[in-house]
Amino acid sequence: MDETASGRLPERDRPWVMRTYAGHSSATATNALFRRNLAKGQTGLSVAFDLPTQTGYDPDHELATGEVGRVGVPVAHLGDMRALFDGIPLAEMNTSMTINAPAMWLLALYGTVGLEQNAELARCAGTTQNDIIKEYLSRGTYIFPPAASLRLTADVVAYTLREMPRWNPVNICSYHLQEAGATPVQEVGFALATAVAVLDAVRDSGQVPAERMGDVVQRISFFVNAGVRFVEEIAKMRAFGALWDEITRDRYGVTDARQRRFRYGVQVNSLGLTEAQPENNIQRIVLEMLGVTLSRDARARAVQLPAWNEALGLPRPWDQQWSLRMQQVLAYESDLLEYPDLFAGSHVMTALVDEIVTGARVELDKVLELGGVVAAVETGYLKSALVASLAERRRRIESGADVVVGVNRFAETEVSPLTAAGAEAVEQVDPAVEAAAADAVHRWRADRDAAAVDAALARLRADAATTTNLMPATLECVRAGVTTGEWAGALRQVFGEYRAPTGLAGATGTGGDPGLAVVRERVTATARELGSGRLRLLVGKPGLDGHSNGAEQIAVRARDAGFEVVYQGIRLTAGQIVAAAVEEDVDLVGLSVLSGSHLAAVPAVLDGLRAAGRGDLPVVVGGIIPAGDADTLRAAGVARIFTPKDFALTGIIDDLVTVIRQANDLP
Repeated sequence: MDETASGRLPERDRPWVMRTYAGHSSATATNALFRRNLAKGQTGLSVAFDLPTQTGYDPDHELATGEVGRVGVPVAHLGDMRALFDGIPLAEMNTSMTINAPAMWLLALYGTVGLEQNAELARCAGTTQNDIIKEYLSRGTYIFPPAASLRLTADVVAYTLREMPRWNPVNICSYHLQEAGATPVQEVGFALATAVAVLDAVRDSGQVPAERMGDVVQRISFFVNAGVRFVEEIAKMRAFGALWDEITRDRYGVTDARQRRFRYGVQVNSLGLTEAQPENNIQRIVLEMLGVTLSRDARARAVQLPAWNEALGLPRPWDQQWSLRMQQVLAYESDLLEYPDLFAGSHVMTALVDEIVTGARVELDKVLELGGVVAAVETGYLKSALVASLAERRRRIESGADVVVGVNRFAETEVSPLTAAGAEAVEQVDPAVEAAAADAVHRWRADRDAAAVDAALARLRADAATTTNLMPATLECVRAGVTTGEWAGALRQVFGEYRAPTGLAGATGTGGDPGLAVVRERVTATARELGSGRLRLLVGKPGLDGHSNGAEQIAVRARDAGFEVVYQGIRLTAGQIVAAAVEEDVDLVGLSVLSGSHLAAVPAVLDGLRAAGRGDLPVVVGGIIPAGDADTLRAAGVARIFTPKDFALTGIIDDLVTVIRQANDLP
């Protein structure tokens, strides 16, 4: 690398693509947000889809109740995709779409709109996330079984190789593994195991000649997480690059070093953002950004930063602007991009990288010995490992071994002007959005050629029953006016649906917590006073919210305290939760909602319990719940509200015992 005498590069390194993860309410509202962000200097788009879209449901489906437009934009058909990118030239834009189970569908919608804009598909650049494995482990927006899902991924890879060579068809996501508890070693090892599964599926599908596997490898990108331990994060990224180079060279015979380059984008850690003293999140985000930008040889190709108030709710446009400005100050005001890699030759960094590489190889080999990542998902190995790691992380925070400023240390604080009374700290989604989306999809269905829709769906089902690439049939569905729910529904008929292991078996979160023994005695005594063998807790995840980490940690700690825990996993209707509560004769129902749909999901469960004659059964709720909404839920009959600031799990379990005692008039 040529350098000047001062060590500077003769030319500044080019900045990374700067994005903000955005989408809410409707395609029209999100289009306006995109335009504002691009005008402020954002250089790429990162599309957040709402949970019904991500899980293959239309806005009028029962499971979509309360979820439409909340954590992203609803896209139910070609008309929505047209509105989403109205006036935005797709051929000139780098677009990332966070979509997994229906990635093929959304890419088909996107490509069709591009052609309507007279854009050459070969010029369109961007990414479909399309990493279904981490959905079974963290986010929960899977639909089909793992093998069928990998078949869809391989079909998208083969299609884009032919038609959209600048497109990244899959974005292997270690981001969500870290949020689910993965250590740096697990994050690297498990993510590379997923990459191996994808590449093996493409190779074994017979759709790509062996001599073109280098082209496939070149278009595989990664989406990683960066925590506040930014020195360790730099080492992790250097380790990622070294192992990726090794695997693609030795396992797939890719000889061109340029094709083997580790290409990744990043969103820095949202899990570490705190509801308490949320202004501290700014410095956390900046430090995390440094972890993926300081090392030139391991620098991210694209960066998106969360907003300071994501632990409180949906960020406003101003909050997203603040995060964008952080990137711009680093890239354009600082001298970072003027230098070669700052860590070349560092003994400390080399040793740390070697340590992570060695550990990650062990994790990767363990997964491969189990039969690959699909087998490791289906047996529950990966999920159990992550639940256990997250439990250990929570134990360290509870004990104070890991300091979280403003939470378990330095908690004394002045009132923040950012969240002072009268200041609206988060974006509010108009409840009318859901009804409008449902009405719109009804009109869309009424205005199309029903025969063309039936024929397109019949072809999709027929092709799905074979090994035919499903992209042509999917494109026919797009042109016929098929909806997101209809496309996914047709494939559900062929592939079936899937419920992933919860990972609770064998996981423990006690870590020698001295307070747990006292709580265990209260649990035993309360069960004895009620004349039952054990207290029974139902942990429920209503709606489409798949972020189950918090619910799983509560379930683990409650079980360690002596509760019998009933946990059926994610994505349940209110009726299913009520039926389980009645059939299992539980003493308490705990609902976890992080998507913002609590004002719809929780009252539906309360009403169902009353209708079933169990209005006496106490209900508690945990999630990202603003203070005003918490008051509304208490007025509706909720016994307790827990939010991210309630980090001491044993204390929460103790409070659950108190709720049961109060509900049963015990002293």
